[in-house]
Amino acid sequence: MSGETGGRPFVDLHTHSTASDGTLPPEEVIAAAEKCGLFALALTDHDTIAGVRAAREAGERVGIRVVAGVELSAFEDDREVHLLALHLSQLESLERRLLELRASRHGRAERIVAKLNTLGIPLTLEEVLKESNGGAVGRPHVARALMARGVVSDFRDAFTRYLGTSGSAFVPKDKLSVEDAIAIAHEAGAIAVWAHPGDGGRRERLEPLVAAGLDGIEVRHPSHSAEDMKRLQALADFFNLVPSGGSDWHGSSEGPRRLGMMNVPKAWLERQDERVASLTATAKS
Repeated sequence: MSGETGGRPFVDLHTHSTASDGTLPPEEVIAAAEKCGLFALALTDHDTIAGVRAAREAGERVGIRVVAGVELSAFEDDREVHLLALHLSQLESLERRLLELRASRHGRAERIVAKLNTLGIPLTLEEVLKESNGGAVGRPHVARALMARGVVSDFRDAFTRYLGTSGSAFVPKDKLSVEDAIAIAHEAGAIAVWAHPGDGGRRERLEPLVAAGLDGIEVRHPSHSAEDMKRLQALADFFNLVPSGGSDWHGSSEGPRRLGMMNVPKAWLERQDERVASLTATAKS
């Protein structure tokens, strides 16, 4: 289900690298994109743009367009909403905001480790940071550290027993409001896209997000059913939101997710380019 090498009609606008919780460095993500024939790829690591430069340089070498992006975790009341900031242009000003978010991630990792220690698991923060390899630290890195110690058998085991919302070592995220996340995207010259809304992507939830400045919605995602995608496309049309989509690929060969699997059309990227141009023109007027 990947793109065709000849015409390269497909794009993937949601991917991760070792700059956050992916398993491949940015250059290898691009090599994988070339292999499956993608026209363009958005690198959307969590709370960091550290991999964007390397991805762009690799993309230039093989003729793949790289869209600079970042995935932000925000909250609408008590409900978590992931936002993709796509087509970033003001990278330096954005980095200052992301430093604060990564500091919050580090603090959360410390609290998770402390909880695990009270449960008799002698995990250290250093072990977790080693798994993150200098990238934005998150629960997947704690899971990998637990696996390395032999405490759990796999990611599912780690999240079920310890790290998921019902896990014994769960620590909630510091809350970034949806409005602030959208503002961060716009300040960086990007569009704000609601990532993998799934069954929660309905009119009553979209209306306040659109009022806050939401630009798009991720229609195609591996977690979406055919019914979800049909409904989300209709809502995108109704609210004049740009559609987006991607594999949410983390580089792992395990599981059903594959880079380019959602067959996101190049035309959707072109619609996003038009929205970015419109926002830029409005900001200058």
